[in-house]
Amino acid sequence: KDFLLKLAFRIKYERAKKGISQEQLAELSEVSINTIGRLERGLINISITNFCRIAKVLDMDLGILSKYDIL
Repeated sequence: KDFLLKLAFRIKYERAKKGISQEQLAELSEVSINTIGRLERGLINISITNFCRIAKVLDMDLGILSKYDIL
C-alpha cells in the first residue's frame, strides 16, 4: 500500500508539474478519468498497459516514474 501511495503522489506531481489536468491526462493516455482519479488517490493498482500510457504522456522513463523514494 505504501508503494501505491508513493506512486500515486509521483504521477500526480509529474502531471501537475507539466500543467496537465486529470481530464487531459485521461484523454491523452486513453485511460478513463475515473481510473486516473482513483490512481492518484492510491486506491487502485494499475495495469502495466495503463502505466506505460501514462508514462508516455508524462514523457517519463518507467523506472523514474516507479522509483520508490519519491523525494
